[in-house]
Amino acid sequence: MEEQRAPGSAPGPAPEPEPGQAAGRTPGRGRRAAGATGRGIRRTGKATGSAASYTFRQARRASRAEGAGDSGLYRLIELHAFNAAGDAAVAVSLAGTLFFAQPGEARGQVALFLGLTMLPFAIVAPLIGPFLDRFSHGRRWSIGATMALRAFLCWLMADAVASQSVAMFPTALGVLVSSKAYGVARAATVPRLLPEGLTLVKANSRISLAGVVGAAISAPLAALAATFGSQWSLRYAFVVFAGATILSILLPARADAHAGELPVSLSGKANKFRVPPDVVFALRCNAGLRMLSGFLTMYMAFLLRQYPLPGWENQTTLLMGLVIGAAGLGNTIGIGLGSMLRRLPPRVTVVVALLADATAAVVVAIFYGLASAIALGLTAGVAQAMGKLVLDATVQRDVPERHRTSAFARSETLLQLSWVIGGFIGIALPLKIGDNVVPELGLGVLAVLMVSWTAFVLMKRPGQRAGQGTGQGPGQGPQPAG
Repeated sequence: MEEQRAPGSAPGPAPEPEPGQAAGRTPGRGRRAAGATGRGIRRTGKATGSAASYTFRQARRASRAEGAGDSGLYRLIELHAFNAAGDAAVAVSLAGTLFFAQPGEARGQVALFLGLTMLPFAIVAPLIGPFLDRFSHGRRWSIGATMALRAFLCWLMADAVASQSVAMFPTALGVLVSSKAYGVARAATVPRLLPEGLTLVKANSRISLAGVVGAAISAPLAALAATFGSQWSLRYAFVVFAGATILSILLPARADAHAGELPVSLSGKANKFRVPPDVVFALRCNAGLRMLSGFLTMYMAFLLRQYPLPGWENQTTLLMGLVIGAAGLGNTIGIGLGSMLRRLPPRVTVVVALLADATAAVVVAIFYGLASAIALGLTAGVAQAMGKLVLDATVQRDVPERHRTSAFARSETLLQLSWVIGGFIGIALPLKIGDNVVPELGLGVLAVLMVSWTAFVLMKRPGQRAGQGTGQGPGQGPQPAG
């Protein structure tokens, strides 16, 4: 019998649940909730995977467009994306070291940095360039060696950074040298993989654009890894360069030249090939563009950090980011414009770029302010990207295959020297006279230099196009540069 409870008395203990009733329903609800969570995770993962797969397919389709898939150029485009991704990771890793430490605080350290940037080119031009020329018949292995060496050095540098060892400096220098050697070998390879109907300027632009995309994707990943320590972003770079080594070996066999290349001379010495006038003209234009870039990088870094514009005294980092970001945006825009240019002559393009830089320098010297400084950065980025695309295409078109790698090595050395000269001028000019900040002085000097160099280049321009029909390897006809 059930126990009777008096009215108003306190309720007794709850009855025990029958087996399989309430006690059975609670685990069932937990299983259903866990199943729903699992399904949600699987759907999210599937959606993310689908988006990544779609992005990958679109990137592959873009790299293979306009005959690049048939000629093998797409493999070089993908390889360059990996190269830029690895370089971005190395740059993020070194961002907190002496190489980028507070440029506004110690001009001596910045001058040392400028000198260090020339060391890779001091090795690339007289040594690496001719070496790559001699072994151009194995160019895939040469490019792969630059990737494998960087992977090895990144692993060593990671340990050096973690222990604050002086080995960080030689390993960093080795990475820089290998990076420049890759750039030279890659540029010399483009004409051999160029599909019919695609201009050299457009091909170079697509390769550069792939580099921008690779760096943009890799930099945040490297920064995330760097939150655990700079050595982890270097280990991430090791993985990227290891993958790039495999891609290098997978380049088409036609990337290799048929015979060893020979040294090149800018002065036309006996027994050496003399650089065609169009290449010299493009080099002179690019030298002016690089000089402005070096000056802008160093002078504006000092100026904006030590004496920011009115109203930006507590936001110097943001102020510098606006100017430097404008230059980076301009570089991307210039690369994009290069891929769209079809009929504008290369010589006209480099002249327009040089004139635009000179004009922007004059404007910022007269009307110094945030808007003019951002405009100068944007113009400098666009002009430098366009100028470099045209220079590479001109060398690829007018310099014969057997001399091309040395020509690229020496041109890269000249361009870096121009950048360093501009940087040295930027750190040498005073920011103040007495108690007065005078940015117009340094910017006025820059304007005079740019106008004078532009006038010199235009007066020395070649009278007629040279090298037509001589810029291709065996069995290739002349290719359009732009």
